[in-house]
Amino acid sequence: MTASPAAATLTARAHDVSPQIVEDILTLVRHETGSYDLPGLASGLDLLRELTVQRLGRPDHEQRRPGGECGDTLTLTYAGTGAGHVALIGHYDTVWPTGTLAGWAQPEAADDGREKLGGPGIFDMKTGLAQGIWALKLARESGAPLPTVTFLFNGDEEIGSLSSRPVIEEVAQQVDVTLVLEPSAHGAVKTARKGTGIFHVTATGVASHAGLAPQDGASAITALSEFVVAAAAVAAPERGTTINTGLIKGGSAINVVAGQATAGVDIRVSSAAEQDRVDEELDAIKVSDPRVRIEIDHAWNRPPMTLNAASAPLLDLAREVAREQGRDALRDTAVGGASDANFVAALGLPVLCGMGAVGDGAHAQGEFIYVDTLPAQTALVAGLLGRLAEPLRG
Repeated sequence: MTASPAAATLTARAHDVSPQIVEDILTLVRHETGSYDLPGLASGLDLLRELTVQRLGRPDHEQRRPGGECGDTLTLTYAGTGAGHVALIGHYDTVWPTGTLAGWAQPEAADDGREKLGGPGIFDMKTGLAQGIWALKLARESGAPLPTVTFLFNGDEEIGSLSSRPVIEEVAQQVDVTLVLEPSAHGAVKTARKGTGIFHVTATGVASHAGLAPQDGASAITALSEFVVAAAAVAAPERGTTINTGLIKGGSAINVVAGQATAGVDIRVSSAAEQDRVDEELDAIKVSDPRVRIEIDHAWNRPPMTLNAASAPLLDLAREVAREQGRDALRDTAVGGASDANFVAALGLPVLCGMGAVGDGAHAQGEFIYVDTLPAQTALVAGLLGRLAEPLRG
């Protein structure tokens, strides 16, 4: 498909500045920001702010919200020339602990010769952060009318957005549309995501000497093991529901019948109905020893995300922009992972996710991006900003 002259100019400019986008991506990746490293997160957010100001100038408004035991949340607002208002959301924390970078090996080129670039958090999602900054810069340079843009950078997405969720929901309700700069699904935007639960299960039994009085004990570990097996049976992959017990701790010594044990359970659901079913069936699980008490903390973290009525026109507009830029049809898809877009969609507000990097390997040692996709992905967001100078009409 042939691009329109204005779109072709924008895309060409994105190609021209691609080396600078790479430079900014690497600047962010080289500063490690694991979700639990508060000093690293604090300085990483300082760096991200400095980079934004370097490329875009000082914002018209900014606010840094303390995260407590999580990374802080920063909002930077740049006034536009139109009545529209767009939020660009991205997290700067990663799943990688500090020190990971030192042992990271760069990936080899793809079989077709395409250049890959790797690093902790490069795919999820520091590339998206850099692309979002450059998208506004390129949109400004194009001379098109622009919406007001609010960047929201949060440092706790990988651990559930525990402190930033209220800020995300507040900002989403103040703007017309939200674009989440999470990595794409091989170039497709993400319009549906599973809801997530982070459940904590505690088994409280009766401790006793394993040799002298085993009959007096009620093993919390045995009971918790029974619970875990039963919980796995509640999963229904055919309905999009998965249940994974990822952590188990318990007992005090090998020769003691365990008095307590705990488990951390990751739950993914595609609908509110499945969420209700899982709650009910987990609560109904019984263990063989009645002396052991099972307590479940039903901590649903993110609601399921679907392509709501408010988001459908935004998807149509993104596809129109992609066509104008000469791209193949912009695909959308559903994925199992959750993001901050889940919160926005649950409010019934317009949101698109997966506007960031093209690559693979999120949360894996080999995560990478394809360097040749940076111009097109950046131009897509820039072009979309140019079409959102006025509020989106459904």
